[in-house]
Amino acid sequence: TPGQLRPDIVWFGEMPYEMERIELALSQCDLFVSIGTSGAVYPAAGFVQTARHYGAQTLEMNLDPSEGSFHFHESRMGKAGDLVPEWVKEILRDV
Repeated sequence: TPGQLRPDIVWFGEMPYEMERIELALSQCDLFVSIGTSGAVYPAAGFVQTARHYGAQTLEMNLDPSEGSFHFHESRMGKAGDLVPEWVKEILRDV
């Protein structure tokens, strides 16, 4: 309707913008990290499979295992506010 703005988000059943760029990035990444998702809504739910297919290491951080948890090399369960800072410290320690 006139005077209303549509938020710039992807609704259920819609395709994300720039899928070609997303697919290219997934095919070239070394690490794919998924944080706080059910892993149930496609096409995003399939991103881990694509990244892993091309050789990326995959990590899931979530309160509970996602529907696609078995696709990840590693899963860490807990609050993102706790998991992410600890993981960043690990990464920086290894650099």
